[in-house]
Amino acid sequence: MQRLSPLDASFLHLERDVQQLNVGSALVFEGPAPTHAEVCRAIEALLPQFPRYRQHVRSVPLGLALPIWVDDPQFRLHDHVGHRRLRPPGTDDALRRLAVRLISQPLDLRRPLWHTWLVTGLRDGRFALVNTNHHAMIDGISGSDIISVLLSPTPRTPLHPREAPPPPWRPAPEPTEARLALDAMVELASSPLRAVDRLARALRPQALPTSVAEVVGMAHLGEQLAHLELGLNGPIGPRRDWRWVRADLDAVKAVKNHHGGTVNDVVLAAVAGGFRSLLLSRGRLVDGRSLRTMVPVSTRHADEHGTLGNRVSAVFADLPIGLADPLDRLHAITSQLDALKNSGTALGVDALLGAADLLPGRLLALGVKTWAHSPQRTFSTVTTNVPGPRTPLYLLGRRMTDLYPYIPLGAELRVTIGIASYAGGLAWGVTGDRDSVPDLDVLSDGIEQSITALVSLTPPTNRSEARHARNS
Repeated sequence: MQRLSPLDASFLHLERDVQQLNVGSALVFEGPAPTHAEVCRAIEALLPQFPRYRQHVRSVPLGLALPIWVDDPQFRLHDHVGHRRLRPPGTDDALRRLAVRLISQPLDLRRPLWHTWLVTGLRDGRFALVNTNHHAMIDGISGSDIISVLLSPTPRTPLHPREAPPPPWRPAPEPTEARLALDAMVELASSPLRAVDRLARALRPQALPTSVAEVVGMAHLGEQLAHLELGLNGPIGPRRDWRWVRADLDAVKAVKNHHGGTVNDVVLAAVAGGFRSLLLSRGRLVDGRSLRTMVPVSTRHADEHGTLGNRVSAVFADLPIGLADPLDRLHAITSQLDALKNSGTALGVDALLGAADLLPGRLLALGVKTWAHSPQRTFSTVTTNVPGPRTPLYLLGRRMTDLYPYIPLGAELRVTIGIASYAGGLAWGVTGDRDSVPDLDVLSDGIEQSITALVSLTPPTNRSEARHARNS
């Protein structure tokens, strides 16, 4: 048995009718499509490496401790692997609309928290895999690990060669209520010592004053954002929209090589341009304004890849939506993130998460639910950038051509953005609440226009050099 971390449990407590905390993706492949049975066999071969996919969450009596993962005695693979076929002509837009409906539908919290669909009928003989996992189970980094294991680095290598099928899986007996309560009381007695140890390891003494100041300072900025009334925070409905933007990774690297900064700086500068376009189209005043985004930061160590669950902290960045010039936005982002990297903000947030170990499960649940139903103005969006595989990957000999990430909404956030790189490409997945953000396409078009503008302001020689460096 493994207990959920406070962060993992928080994602479960945030779940409600209009807020599904599902992380997802759409993977597009060259055809011909495999059969549903072939996909099931490919996933079945992975299950021994990822036991969580056959486990469900079990609550502890009286909320004495955080929930635990236990084997699901009713697990059946076919309940979690579906098949959908697009009607002709099978456009990418049709795939996107189907995918967001599938990903955003609530998962049964009594069963393993994932689902995958084979989608066939895509134009030009292509097919797709649409995947969804509850955020309590997975973060972006561990998600990319699963994709890397599911897919093969060469078209000719079988996914998981074996001479005989794997032995039948037998779930471990579920613990009794009495056992869960006893374990919780023992753990509760020792939790203060564990939490103090986590805090001591998480905080460097020289970073403590700065990190605490940065974390506390978020509340003040939240007060400022409350007066902006940009329409990006507020109640959300149950329906989701999802838009895709693509760019050439070499071109983005050329921008950062010529103008300074990092790939992530260029990505955020394009996002700032997209929000500027959205808000201007709504008649909002943006000159001199900024938009605060939460930027998750992985705290996963190299030896933790392949381990499910969340290993993340966060920093908070201000997107310079008030700047009209794309290069001015890029330079402002670069300067700000350079300062944030040395500020200790992520350490401060990580320390606060670590301190949650001091709380019994019921008290943590109460705190999270109270926060989730309170007006939230500390930040207005989430932007998370996950490096993906650098070389092409294959499923049963079929090459994956595109990877689009899906980030859930929550905490009165009406827009979130995921960015993923793969095999020389870069993709933005823009999630929006359909009821309050009917103009999500304006945001995605603005991101595309912003990245195009930055690339056009970069000398062609730099773009050629970036491509040559990647191929050499």
